[in-house]
Amino acid sequence: MKKPLVSPLKKESPELKELIRFYDETLGFCPNSVKTMFIRPKIAYAFINLNKAVMENKGKLSSKMKRLIGYIASTVSGCNYCRAHTIRAAERYGANTNQLTDIWEFRNSKNFNKKEKVVFEFTIAASSIPNQVDDNLSNQLRKYWDDGEIVEILGVISLFGFLNRWNDSMGTRIEEGADKSGKKLIKDWNPLKHYS
Repeated sequence: MKKPLVSPLKKESPELKELIRFYDETLGFCPNSVKTMFIRPKIAYAFINLNKAVMENKGKLSSKMKRLIGYIASTVSGCNYCRAHTIRAAERYGANTNQLTDIWEFRNSKNFNKKEKVVFEFTIAASSIPNQVDDNLSNQLRKYWDDGEIVEILGVISLFGFLNRWNDSMGTRIEEGADKSGKKLIKDWNPLKHYS
């Protein structure tokens, strides 16, 4: 795509500036996807509230793990825009270089423990079309995570399911910071339709 389906707002209202402050912590900038959603403010606010609820930590699932889940879900879905954002956020929330570069070797990696590996397997299965979650995987997940934590895990996967479809269909332009993280941390980095 030569240009996005709908371009993000360029003029920042006080309300949009409030949303931008929220994302300054996570990414260091407000995503163009949110600026596009803000063309219909109720969609942007609903998304932000869902995002806050999903990313809030109530159990043992860390902010770093939630961003790694988002990265895996976005990779399975094929959304390069979200891959760059989630790997950037994972780094900002404490994922070390070995974890970031070893994420697709997680099954044999010493950088992740058994309970994290089960979450990654579940993320791949739940993000796949058709869905691949089965009884065996569900039982493995229940060994390490309680019901509330499982709701948080699936909340992250589902949140990025929405974002993956939004950004890939919209052809959302990648921001400089996300592009920089993609080039630094993703081996096969090529955002294609997300470039200007």
